[in-house]
Amino acid sequence: MQIAADSVVSIDYTLKNDEGTIIDQSQPGQPMDYLHGHRNIIPGLENALLGKSVGEAVEVRVEPAEGYGEFNPSLEQVVPRERFQGVENLEVGMQFQASTEQGPVSVRIKALEGDDVTVDGNHPLAGQHLNFSVTVQGVREATEEEKAHGHIHQGGGEGGCCGGGGGEGQGGGEGGGCGCN
Repeated sequence: MQIAADSVVSIDYTLKNDEGTIIDQSQPGQPMDYLHGHRNIIPGLENALLGKSVGEAVEVRVEPAEGYGEFNPSLEQVVPRERFQGVENLEVGMQFQASTEQGPVSVRIKALEGDDVTVDGNHPLAGQHLNFSVTVQGVREATEEEKAHGHIHQGGGEGGCCGGGGGEGQGGGEGGGCGCN
């Protein structure tokens, strides 16, 4: 079976930056599972896997626009340290949820200078090329429930019924008794 929309796909992968440093990878014997065509992985990787079959290996360089987006300087902001009430020791790299007019946004501390805290709402990999080495380990047709919910159901194991992926498509259904959000 070839990877197509509504396929449940299992992949082993290694992700490196342009310098060759490993950023992320699946663990041996624990491939990442996702529902193809439901925005559970970045678009550039999903597009490169379309039509592949079990056993195929793919090397793909994903442009920022097809990964985590271009770096957006307007998502950086300097805020007063007093906005972090209840947090005694602020450190570069700490992550917080900020309330905005558009809803909650994840930000991380980029710099600390006196009473000024620079926060960044960009994804840490925004603006970067992503270099994937992927081997397809499994492909199957999704169940009707998985298609309706927009993510895979594993029926137990680690990650419960909503394991794999982690993208925008997860948690989109009513739950249907699977415990999904």
